[in-house]
Amino acid sequence: MDTSFLNDRQIRPTEYRKWADAVRRFEHRDKDRAKVEELTQSIRKRGLREPIILGVSDRHPDVYVADGHHRAVALLQLGIASFPFHWYWIRAFGVHIEHEPFPHHLLSR
Repeated sequence: MDTSFLNDRQIRPTEYRKWADAVRRFEHRDKDRAKVEELTQSIRKRGLREPIILGVSDRHPDVYVADGHHRAVALLQLGIASFPFHWYWIRAFGVHIEHEPFPHHLLSR
């Protein structure tokens, strides 16, 4: 997935209103700041080892980071062009990791 999609319109953070809010929070909490620094060093040396998990709502067709906010911030800070990911639909009847192609059309809004 192209890292440029990690923005406030296309792939949003779930736990924060905007990506800038996540960055601010991570900068001001020692534990989060240390985690981002550790990930930044690790990604620089070995690349992103654990994929970011994206959730896609079928109710409001939007895409967000379900797991991997620290990894996403580290990628953005490093200027990495793309990242590995897994994704799932959030549907009324359940949630599971998809093996179908990602619905990229949802990012073109």
